[in-house]
Amino acid sequence: MEEKDKRRFRFRLTIGNKILGGFLILIVLFILNGTIIFWKGNEINNVVNSSSQIYRPSQDAIKEFILLVTRSKMLVTNWVYLQTNQEDKNALRQLQDYDYPALRERITKLMPTWESDSQRAWMDTVFLKFDTLINDVQKKSVMANLQSFENYEDPLTKLLAEDAVESQVIPRTTDLINRLNRIAKKQDDVTERSDAEIKDSIKSLQTYTLVLGLSLIVIGLASALFLRRSITRPVNFLKNVIVKLGKGELVEEKQAQASNDEIGEMAAAMDNLVSGLKSTSLFAENIGNGNYQMEFKPLSEHDVLGNALINMRNNLAKVSEDDKRRNWATEGLAKFAEILRTNNSDLIKLSDEIIGNLVKYLKANQGALYIADDAAADEEATMSMKACYAWDKKKFLNHKIYKGEGLAGQAWQEGDTVYLTEVPQNYVRIVSGLGDANPTSVLIVPLKINDQIFGVVEIASFNVLQEFEIEFVQKIAESIASSIASVKINARTQRLLEESQEMTEQMRAQEEEMRQNMEELQATQEEMQRSQAETESTLNAIHSSLAVADYNTDGTINKVNSNFLELFGYTQDEIVGEHHRILTTKEEKNSEEYRQFWRDLSSGYPKKGVFKRINRKGEIISIRASFSPIKNRSGEVVKVMEIAYELR
Repeated sequence: MEEKDKRRFRFRLTIGNKILGGFLILIVLFILNGTIIFWKGNEINNVVNSSSQIYRPSQDAIKEFILLVTRSKMLVTNWVYLQTNQEDKNALRQLQDYDYPALRERITKLMPTWESDSQRAWMDTVFLKFDTLINDVQKKSVMANLQSFENYEDPLTKLLAEDAVESQVIPRTTDLINRLNRIAKKQDDVTERSDAEIKDSIKSLQTYTLVLGLSLIVIGLASALFLRRSITRPVNFLKNVIVKLGKGELVEEKQAQASNDEIGEMAAAMDNLVSGLKSTSLFAENIGNGNYQMEFKPLSEHDVLGNALINMRNNLAKVSEDDKRRNWATEGLAKFAEILRTNNSDLIKLSDEIIGNLVKYLKANQGALYIADDAAADEEATMSMKACYAWDKKKFLNHKIYKGEGLAGQAWQEGDTVYLTEVPQNYVRIVSGLGDANPTSVLIVPLKINDQIFGVVEIASFNVLQEFEIEFVQKIAESIASSIASVKINARTQRLLEESQEMTEQMRAQEEEMRQNMEELQATQEEMQRSQAETESTLNAIHSSLAVADYNTDGTINKVNSNFLELFGYTQDEIVGEHHRILTTKEEKNSEEYRQFWRDLSSGYPKKGVFKRINRKGEIISIRASFSPIKNRSGEVVKVMEIAYELR
């Protein structure tokens, strides 16, 4: 036993280990190759980055500087000799103010990365000389002196500008270009050296890659030859056995010496397969003979043939069970169709028949049928228990449920079936003469048709309801909903017919009463028209003969008639919006009696008498006036009316 355990835990040179060893060698070489490539590639990348970000931008900037100096010389020369060439003059200003500062800033950022200190010193000298050329020569000696037509016509000014170009601009520009060419030559040498480094690195990388690639090929071929020799020979033996199995032969041949690797395991598995096929063929014969009760153990959980035979046996056994269930559902649908057809006039009787027969047919224990109540649009929807079977009727007498209340209310709100197999304690108790107990399952199905819910049916049972039973209840729920809708429509139609007849009689009586009211209303309207005409005549007579004004309760003038304006000599725009004190004497407007006068009017007390007033000319006139507070329907004073005339 100890020897067997030692052999079991001894290292085996399995196919996986052989392949793994070969691949590990290849992987090491690949890693080495990748490391070298990464190392050399990083070197190349650094050189390329330096070339692309430092050397070549510096080289391009210096060349651009040479072109800018040359262009500056050409444009300042054109300034002197081409008087009307405004485009070149604008170009020279653009070069001095924008192009040169931008180029100088770009070169200044690149200068710290240059290798040679002398190169940076040369460039600083170039910047200094070019700044002097622009500011001291171009701007002061040429551009400032040649601004207008008169400047160009002045021979001396023109001669001085030409001399500045010949003696200053051209020699200095030539010197600057020579200096820049020397800097550019230095930068070209650096760029060429960078390109040479890139070429050397690429050549070195190619050499390393070639050597490592040849090594990979040689080691790969050696590993392939070794694996071919250690695997192909035993595999040929297994191939011959599998060929015979493919022809349907159950062979007894075994390999004399099985290697201590996966091929040996395959040989042992082949023996197990032959034994299993014998058992499988015997099991298939029993299924063919109709014996579905024979036990059979597959070779493993992945035994396709064995599991397929078990599934075939189970499917054949299930066919008869499915036939029984279909017959049960068909008979039930026919039975409840008859119940619904024969009890479509009385909702209570229909409910009792439905719930009683449904509980019995399902072999359940309790059931209840809830039907949605007819409610007004502003009332909360409820449904009431219309019938129950083996239920505690005293507890649930006139029981109403709101939407979302409990499981039944939730099923009503969501319009979906609720099925519980873990029923909460005290949810419902199934009572018999021997005691009571909690049900095993509860089924609640909404009575729905065309997305309209007319109620729910609730079933409680000690048994777990099967899926086909739940589907059966859902199917007949549509028929029940249709019948309930039909019964409700018939009842509503009958009720509406009775209400219509009653309303017809009421409308006849109301029509006679309305006719009498119309006659009285017409007489009242005629009287009001006469009174309104008299009132309008009276107001017209007052306005035509007397001065009339409307005031706010604080004394502000709202409106006056023409007699009022004529009496005091004001115009409409001058007096409307002013306070009444504009018409009173200085002594009166500052007196307590005057303030009390308006407080009394705003409180609803009328005033009348002879008053001293001042017209627009400042003359004092005597008037007899009557102030009347005007109230609204609630008795509040809203304005004050004054009617007055002058005393002569």
